[in-house]
Amino acid sequence: MTKQSKIRAACLRPFADGWEQPTPEEVREVLRLAGLSGSEAARHVGITEGRTIRRWTGGDSAIPYACWALLCHAAGLGLIWFAEQDKEA
Repeated sequence: MTKQSKIRAACLRPFADGWEQPTPEEVREVLRLAGLSGSEAARHVGITEGRTIRRWTGGDSAIPYACWALLCHAAGLGLIWFAEQDKEA
């Protein structure tokens, strides 16, 4: 099983290329892969309240693309904000 197997491919693409909002389970998986607690994740993406992370992992609010992209990078899932052809250049 690969790191990405629990995260849909549509969640790992650039925003303009049809990015889909991750589920709370996918957000939790990215945090697990990154080895970040809620408060560590909050600091990593530049927010001051850990309860925002709980809202994302609980499905109470949507995670912004920029925060998701930073967490995916921390989890080793790459630079999802670049299209494939841009990654190869």
